[in-house]
Amino acid sequence: MPRFAYTAIDAQGAEKTGLLDAPDVKQVAVILRGQGLFPTDVAAQVGGPPSLRAAKPLEAKPASKPAGKGLKLELRLPFGRIVTRKELSIFTRQLATLLKAGMPLLRGLEVLARQERNQGFRRVMESLTEAIKSGGTLSEAMAQHPRVFDRLYLNMIKAGEAGGVLDVVLDRLARFQEKSLQLRGKITAAMVYPVIVLAVAVLILVGLLVFVVPKFKQIFADLLKGAPLPALTQFVLTVSDTVKNHFIVALGLLVAGWIVLQLFAKTHAGARLLDTLLVRLPPFGDLFLKGIVARFGRTLGTLLSSGVPILPALLITRDTCGNSRIGDAITDVHDRVKEGAPVARPLEATDVFPPMVTSMIDVGEHTGRLPEMLGKVAEIYEDEVDHAVAGLSSLIEPILILFLALVVGTIVIALFLPIVRIVQLLT
Repeated sequence: MPRFAYTAIDAQGAEKTGLLDAPDVKQVAVILRGQGLFPTDVAAQVGGPPSLRAAKPLEAKPASKPAGKGLKLELRLPFGRIVTRKELSIFTRQLATLLKAGMPLLRGLEVLARQERNQGFRRVMESLTEAIKSGGTLSEAMAQHPRVFDRLYLNMIKAGEAGGVLDVVLDRLARFQEKSLQLRGKITAAMVYPVIVLAVAVLILVGLLVFVVPKFKQIFADLLKGAPLPALTQFVLTVSDTVKNHFIVALGLLVAGWIVLQLFAKTHAGARLLDTLLVRLPPFGDLFLKGIVARFGRTLGTLLSSGVPILPALLITRDTCGNSRIGDAITDVHDRVKEGAPVARPLEATDVFPPMVTSMIDVGEHTGRLPEMLGKVAEIYEDEVDHAVAGLSSLIEPILILFLALVVGTIVIALFLPIVRIVQLLT
């Protein structure tokens, strides 16, 4: 009988792992639910000791290469283009609409698969359809595609299936995804303009230093006949020589620095340091923090309103918040709540979330309307993001114009100072 490695969450929110012998993945899920566990990942054992697992569905073809020591084979979707957040949001909204209209789940998936233009996503939908025809649930079918449906998505679908309100949960999930896309778009829009202007400024600066300044250097050498240049002019000429003669080296150092930064960011300490700097960096730090708080409220509120228990909901929110510093704070809250504390007190003790957030959560806990208050928190901070984006747009534009004027003006002044001296010598 096949052996499966599983990861599950118990009623207290603790993560448990182990091995089970069962005919198929569906039976493993049934056994775990019978034990009061909430399965989040089930993988077929592919030989070797228990630590060597291959996370792939049973129907997948065997890997062409054997799994070596410490190697874990992850599910690879058999298509090139990934499923974007927007495509997933549209799928969720359409499926929720079809189910609300009374269409059976299987029929709804078949309709959506036929009209899907992304061939990869169509194959995923067809896979979901086949799994449900074989007697599986939607959440079990989606669990076979972890690169498309994340933990938040899966846990909400499981909660909807358990409560018999899949259409309602899909509607909430669609609203959550739509709000998340809007929030991400606003933050991205705030970053695009300064990045483009800075890129253009760098190109102009490099062009001046590589092509224009060297011509003036030759003119100065011919007309001044060895007379000393002003300090500012000498500095600009030195920078020009460095950029022109060592451009490849400088570019290589920049690329190497970027690679080192990316590797550093993959460590826990590095990610925490960079994420802390990100939310404190003026003028964008406040914008990023408001976006993270809005996402926290929207995610946790959506999970709780869909029937997901508070402890698993906190873990999922931690994994999807997008900031390791905030994630560590949510972990502390989870541990305190697991010991019996309410959410608001440990959340306030982290000294990360604004006082208004903890106050609203405290009110929600006392009135039994925590999901609703979390939704209000999300709405307030989404509005704050709107105001912050508008404020940054009006602030950044003059700052960038001033920066460009300062850089170009410095080069122009540095080049004209020797010309004044030349005119004096000629007169």
